[in-house]
Amino acid sequence: MDNFNLSQLSVLIVERHLHLSSMLRGILRELGVTNVYDASTPEGGFEEFNLQGPDVVLVDWSPDFDGIGLLDKIRNDPDSKSPYVPVIMVTAFGEAERVFEARDAGMTEYLTKPVSGQRLYQRISAIVKSNRDFIRASEYFGPDRRRRDKDHEGEDRRDQEA
Repeated sequence: MDNFNLSQLSVLIVERHLHLSSMLRGILRELGVTNVYDASTPEGGFEEFNLQGPDVVLVDWSPDFDGIGLLDKIRNDPDSKSPYVPVIMVTAFGEAERVFEARDAGMTEYLTKPVSGQRLYQRISAIVKSNRDFIRASEYFGPDRRRRDKDHEGEDRRDQEA
């Protein structure tokens, strides 16, 4: 496993449950992250996101917590300070349909609960290593959803943004 120094990374946790937010903060501290911000609602998360300008955002997504809505605001709202920020969805939803929904909304990585330090580190490492281009299409803006280099036959219809 790669050994990245995460001490200069700033992370925003948007999680409604205080104990889960505290657990994620503790895991990040153990991984060397010292700049951690919290919000307990999607609305507060968007405000804190624009105020702090984090390097990574961890977003809860549950039946009563609109993480997809927050992701959409980060990616597409004209008031978003950094629509290119990596967003990790942290959720109990493990069904493939939910993963596809989050992917299609523009998330960067997906992490199902319960969360471990190793799995969180793997997702952050994937962000550091991949540096995926962002794609803007008629109904999508976010990181390139293709993770493997694979020859594509036909016209490339994507508008790529760095």
